[in-house]
Amino acid sequence: MTVHPALRDARPVPYWLDRADLRPDPAREVVLVEARTCGWAASGRNGGFCESGLTHGFGNGMARWPEEMPELLRLGRENLDAIEAALARHGVDCHFERTGQIVVATEPWQLAGLEEEVEQAKGLGQDVTFLDAEAVRAEVDSPTYLGGAYWRGDTALLDPARLAWGLRAACERLGVRIFEGSPVRSLDAEGDGVRLRTDHGSVRAGRAALGTSAFPPLLRRLRRHTVPVYDYALMTEPLTGEQRAAIGWAGRQGFSDVGNQFHYYRLTPDWRILWGGYDAIYHYGSRIRPEYDQRPQTFDTLARHFFATFPQLEEVRFTHRWGGVIDTCSRFCAFFGIALGGRVAYALGFTGLGVGATHFAAQVMLDLLAGRDTERTRPRMVREKPLPFPPEPLRYAGIQLTRWAIARADARGGRRNLWLRALDRLGLGFDS
Repeated sequence: MTVHPALRDARPVPYWLDRADLRPDPAREVVLVEARTCGWAASGRNGGFCESGLTHGFGNGMARWPEEMPELLRLGRENLDAIEAALARHGVDCHFERTGQIVVATEPWQLAGLEEEVEQAKGLGQDVTFLDAEAVRAEVDSPTYLGGAYWRGDTALLDPARLAWGLRAACERLGVRIFEGSPVRSLDAEGDGVRLRTDHGSVRAGRAALGTSAFPPLLRRLRRHTVPVYDYALMTEPLTGEQRAAIGWAGRQGFSDVGNQFHYYRLTPDWRILWGGYDAIYHYGSRIRPEYDQRPQTFDTLARHFFATFPQLEEVRFTHRWGGVIDTCSRFCAFFGIALGGRVAYALGFTGLGVGATHFAAQVMLDLLAGRDTERTRPRMVREKPLPFPPEPLRYAGIQLTRWAIARADARGGRRNLWLRALDRLGLGFDS
């Protein structure tokens, strides 16, 4: 029989049941096994930058997967839109602000590369503008700014702890059972599923998604693909009206700079400035220890850089200083895979930009566990693995040499020495 044209797009399900706020698989029983508490580690210590980019920066993506960047950029924008929609749907109040981000050049040698990247991005349809020194200082006034790239709409700022707590509450409302203080010690195949063992008991599951971040992975094959690196941040006291007027920043954009050893900084809702980055500290043997969360020499460096950037704020004091460990891999952005005959999926290596990218990674892991061929699982970025780091002591020696080399490059007009050029050819990297 003929079908009326108005019916061609009608979905064959009851309207009342076809709602985005229902779970895609309501029959699935979900258990979260958490080593400490939700929000304790990287998810509660980061700078609160929720970016649409999935490749740890436009330049990194163009260097590795140029033919895929239009698709990866689209997937990233849709991912950020989905995060914003999910927060509204579940009533998660984490001070989500879609402010955009400005990347600034603070040395003359950085300008040409920044302007070239802007032109490449505009050619792929990105809403980005190159700002000269006068224009960028009209946004935020710093004597160190020589130019900038204003990426509009592709970055949101949020409170990461509120995000973690809000998602935890939303999960519990949906029936997810959460077991905190239960580090998983082993993961093994059992029948057609897996068994995860903790100090207090075990969980038998049909499928498992691993999010071990910087901590030792439960799969031996992953142990050389990431290294734990410590990142540090400061938080100022709230700025007075006079101090805010001295620097501008009416648009409340996120900021970072172009150097290999770069800073990231943003405003909080109560007009504090979070200032972090620059140092990326690796400890021999991939050691992770509570005492590493505090590093006075790094805090001193960050404070000096802050006041060099904003001499107008010389009277401002810092109220908080902290550090935390992140997982980095040799390509700087997440990699994915399955193990134990498809029973286990993993995503690792976010290198400090996991607030937004972990949402995409979760969708990838669900696709992989279901054996689905989707637009998320097809890109080379998802199918390929980064090169592993060497074993110790070569790992420590290589990372320390690289840290020295990138600091030297920043101090010598961006000129990369033979070591850095060799790493570039191999697709290996390490930066802050």
